[in-house]
Amino acid sequence: MTNTFHAIFDASVKKPIELSERYASLTDVSGAENQQQTNDVFTEKWDKYAATDELEKFYAFQRDWYLKLYGFDSEAALATHLGKCRIIVDAGCGLGYKAAWFARLAPGAVVVGIDYSGAAKQASELFGELDNLFFLQGDIAKTPFKDGAVDYVSCDQVIMHTESPEATFAELSRITASAGQFACYFYAKKALPRELLDDYFRMHCKEVTSEQLWEMSEQLTELGKRLSELTVNIDVPEIPLLGIKGGEMDIQRFVYWNFLKCFWNEELGKDTSIVTNFDWYSPSNARRFSEDEVRRIVADNGMKAATFHSEEAAYSGRFAHSTVPD
Repeated sequence: MTNTFHAIFDASVKKPIELSERYASLTDVSGAENQQQTNDVFTEKWDKYAATDELEKFYAFQRDWYLKLYGFDSEAALATHLGKCRIIVDAGCGLGYKAAWFARLAPGAVVVGIDYSGAAKQASELFGELDNLFFLQGDIAKTPFKDGAVDYVSCDQVIMHTESPEATFAELSRITASAGQFACYFYAKKALPRELLDDYFRMHCKEVTSEQLWEMSEQLTELGKRLSELTVNIDVPEIPLLGIKGGEMDIQRFVYWNFLKCFWNEELGKDTSIVTNFDWYSPSNARRFSEDEVRRIVADNGMKAATFHSEEAAYSGRFAHSTVPD
């Protein structure tokens, strides 16, 4: 089957790509300052996180969340969907754990993970045993695939970190087959005080060292932990002009959603919590969207929602070309 997988890969790209052990680096440099800074911090993030003993818990959490985000009732339902595909792309694959998951669920399909950071190379080494899994280091806003070559595109928790999410969505829509689906996740806008801090820090993060960012991420994790340990609920009055929702909520969640991201999850562990805070505050590129903005991007690309999910943190869905009947 190895030769067959290579033939399928070769047929899907616009021009030949020289692979080494099913890996190639197309580019690792962006001409945009913010994108390069974002690439660099994610290279550092994945390099550091790859050494934690919390990875398997994190992977399991992410797999369960993925099913929820994209409207799959079970892993078996996802496997059934992917099993109909010839080419699957994980755009922004990081360490490649979801791409590997897809490859195992659909052993007859070619799965390609793409990431702008150095994590793509790490992923190729971590999952080299899967003959149907390929990795490329490159820009997901400028992929090497032919129009409509991909049956299932997944861009999970990534598009916000690209220089122009609108251009990236258009590119990933372009490569999605006419009868295929494109799964995508967008950060949701939060309350105004939180948005103001987040926007300010996008500019400020380039002026501080990596060591300072990791130290701050540890401090924010400790803050989140201490707030959680208070086990105090407050009845919050709604403040519409600031985007603050009313109702009873835990004090840590109140601070988290409205003022300051201070992630803490005891079950996932300290390392994962620190990396989650680093992931939020380190990259220059991290756009947030309203639901209307997400739906407009989808419609502008001639797509419609096959599934749509919204929660406090994000909007996500599987999108198909509008020419495909319901």
